[in-house]
Amino acid sequence: MASAHIAGVGMTEFGESPERTGRDLFAEAGGTAIEDAGIDRDAIDALYVGNFMGELSENQGHMGPLMAKAVGIDAPATRVESACASGGMAVRQAVTDVRNGEADVVLVGGVERMHNMGTAGATGGLSVAADDLWEIRQGITFPGAYALMAQRYFAVHGGDREDLAHVAVKNHANASNNPLAQYQTEISIEKVLDAPPVATPMGLFDSSPITDGAAATVLVSEDYAEEHGLETPVAITGTGQGTDNLSLAERDSMVQTPATEDAGQRAYEDAGIAKDDVDFLEVHDCFTIAEVLALEGLGFYEEGEGITAAREGETTADGELPVNLSGGLKAKGHPVGATGVAQITEMTKLFRGDHVNSDAVEDATVGLTHNAGGTVASAVVHVLEVAE
Repeated sequence: MASAHIAGVGMTEFGESPERTGRDLFAEAGGTAIEDAGIDRDAIDALYVGNFMGELSENQGHMGPLMAKAVGIDAPATRVESACASGGMAVRQAVTDVRNGEADVVLVGGVERMHNMGTAGATGGLSVAADDLWEIRQGITFPGAYALMAQRYFAVHGGDREDLAHVAVKNHANASNNPLAQYQTEISIEKVLDAPPVATPMGLFDSSPITDGAAATVLVSEDYAEEHGLETPVAITGTGQGTDNLSLAERDSMVQTPATEDAGQRAYEDAGIAKDDVDFLEVHDCFTIAEVLALEGLGFYEEGEGITAAREGETTADGELPVNLSGGLKAKGHPVGATGVAQITEMTKLFRGDHVNSDAVEDATVGLTHNAGGTVASAVVHVLEVAE
């Protein structure tokens, strides 16, 4: 299967920008990606935009054409929505277009504006990614849902809050020098454990923040890159998607993520690799327990064994399998519609050597991104490789 080559990437600072509109944020990220690619705007054949709650945060739907004009292009434009996996799903659509010969150049991005909603508004907005009948009406929010998953994990497999704290400490350390990250500060285990509770057993530092931001990348076909002399040192060689029951109550297990398992297996097969070929990962750590479940779902740890990965130093920057060198959602930030694209942009820079943490993966050739929606009712996985 043909690869989609990454010609350029762009990303805004992640954090609090309540005065900036979604179109403003996307124009910055998209413009940066186009400039990084060194292409003309009229060369772009299609645009895909990941966005989750524009109707709620900005009273704005129909974002495809809006963002096309914001970034100054005239091409078919489509919004993609799959909760917190919206950005990753948009990337998947763009990869499919390039592979199928539908387009030679695709701009794909994601954007979310959240701080203008306030904490209660953003929490309520995010909750619509859950099951309205069986979860939302019962008062379940995502901190509560992931807390239930963490409680069940501890009951079935063991582990404790300190294991989760190591995940938070690791990801904050990775973000500490990332100029685009929302939280560029290191934290201690003690600070995590002493933080105010959010939903037992998780505290403030177990949760990703409310974030405004946008990210974008330009994907091109291999033929187009060669014909136009573009430098594309990184390619997306595999992609996979999985789905699970929306409601936790309808699942066979609260400590397994079949959507991640399916997406990962399909991506491995699509790229023609095995999990053991992967050198580093960016996974969806909306909560610390989510990173543990992602690593197990992707097959890097047996069920019940991922909980100690960060504590043992296996997933730190200098570990055998670095995870979330960008800082992850936990510290880099989580503007939900942009997150899956941000994973691609950060990993591309890590490969290219222009990321602050590139030294940790200077000999790496294969990376993997994992983007999930809700309590992992949807998941999308991409394999990135150094282009030959």
